[in-house]
Amino acid sequence: RAAQSPPWRQVAVETYGGGLWNSWLDRDLGLAGLLVVADDTAGPTRLNEVLVRIDEPWLRIPQLAIHLDRAITTDGLRLDPQRHLTPVWGLGNGSHDGHGIVATIAEAHGINPDRVVSFELMCHDLAAPTIAGADGAFIASARIDNLVSCWAAVSALAGLDHDQPADAPLPMVCLFDHEEVGSASAAGAGSPLLADVVTRIGSPSDDQQGFDVIDLARWRAASTVVSCDGAHATHPNWPERHEPDHHSALDGGIVVKHNANQRYATEATGTAWLRTVANAAGVPLQDFVMRNDMPCGSTIGPITAAGVGLTTVDIGVAQLAMHSVREMCGTTDAQRLVTLLGACLTS
Repeated sequence: RAAQSPPWRQVAVETYGGGLWNSWLDRDLGLAGLLVVADDTAGPTRLNEVLVRIDEPWLRIPQLAIHLDRAITTDGLRLDPQRHLTPVWGLGNGSHDGHGIVATIAEAHGINPDRVVSFELMCHDLAAPTIAGADGAFIASARIDNLVSCWAAVSALAGLDHDQPADAPLPMVCLFDHEEVGSASAAGAGSPLLADVVTRIGSPSDDQQGFDVIDLARWRAASTVVSCDGAHATHPNWPERHEPDHHSALDGGIVVKHNANQRYATEATGTAWLRTVANAAGVPLQDFVMRNDMPCGSTIGPITAAGVGLTTVDIGVAQLAMHSVREMCGTTDAQRLVTLLGACLTS
């Protein structure tokens, strides 16, 4: 077969989780992640982790012109992740000819490419988050699922009164990786991390006696986990894809997620506790139930409940375009989540 002309420079990528890959087409993409670099002064046995970020439009996945894919208007867009999602980042006659993408990133950060031992990199959309809508009702951004929950939880924790009484509840925020691919990793909710941290907090130290096994079991039994992840708002153009008796609206309140098959961990006791806390904090709630004829997604809630044995309730901010590179949610609900989580952390 004749060689391609011009000689495209492309980056081999692997898709992560279940994304709406069409939303990545024709966008300016940057790169971010981690380089593991051998120390120039200490030899190759000492390794340093260096965070890197390219906020320039280095990468792009161009869509095929409609003239070459007329069936898209009748059959829809069909993408093969192996063949159709490989970004281009230059031509073979550019200034970086002969350098791979990792070496080019290293040089951009003042790092000798020969010292790079390994790396972890991801593409990201360069479009900045915006407040959208004529009345400013929407937040449009990448990774609303699930950075809104992470931001709200950390903001709630940081905003707590530090002069809590000694017998006040112990507030804790846990941020896990890899929820979109099953959480079975050293940094995922399926790891023993949470159970280990709870045990270590209750263990004896130099200035306190600590808890025994029975005390720890009682402590856990008196605790509640709020599993916080993005929730589906009822889509105005596809209302038939939602349970007709449980519509969820953007800015309609924090969503409580229910599933009899334990795809969500919410049950009656946790729901009652959450409603009491939300009512006292003045935060409205709404309920989400998946249609019986459609599969239900899941969260880390059931994993946490099964692994640690704590009462767990699944909640989240209603959003649209979940798993798109550009998601959207309501501006009011984002702040409501901070208020609700702050109340949960002190209840």
